[in-house]
Amino acid sequence: MITKTDRKAERQRRHIRVRRKVFGTDKCPRLCVFRSNNNISVQIIDDIKGNTLAQASTMDKEVKTKHSNKEAAKEVGALIAKRALEKNIKSVVFDRGGYIYHGVVKELADAAREGGLDF
Repeated sequence: MITKTDRKAERQRRHIRVRRKVFGTDKCPRLCVFRSNNNISVQIIDDIKGNTLAQASTMDKEVKTKHSNKEAAKEVGALIAKRALEKNIKSVVFDRGGYIYHGVVKELADAAREGGLDF
């Protein structure tokens, strides 16, 4: 009998595998991506203290595109880069969150790099 795979559980397994290697410090925090069908959200996290240093999402007022597509990812990437640079964060570790580095996640990363973040 063929069983259907649970896509959410598979993503969580990939995310755990990535998180074994990726760890954010106060000098180089972690840029964490979450993508849903409707929205994209990004956080810059200091894992030692457990604090969120900056965040951006398609639900923010500054973001014009309110969907989970490439245009919205570019806006969110630019916004998180701007907010990080305001808090003197220049270098981060990219945590793709178990998602494939393709499409929306790639556009977000490229826009954050263009905005001034180094990873």
